[in-house]
Amino acid sequence: MKKVMMKLDGMTCPSCLTKIKKAVGSTPGTDDIKVLFNAGKLKFVMDPAQTNSNEIKNAIEEMGYEVKGIKEKDI
Repeated sequence: MKKVMMKLDGMTCPSCLTKIKKAVGSTPGTDDIKVLFNAGKLKFVMDPAQTNSNEIKNAIEEMGYEVKGIKEKDI
């Protein structure tokens, strides 16, 4: 398992938070999803056997948000 943190840009309202959380949550292998609106961050736990951070990044960018950085940590 990996703990992932992504720095996001383009969130303009709290409904953006809901959209991002729903998109990440619908991806198999993700859990414990937190979107921090004021900080512009997304944090979640990922099973690398089921998904990867680039897949999540692409899904977020397809919605019109920008991923400015990704950090992963083994847990």
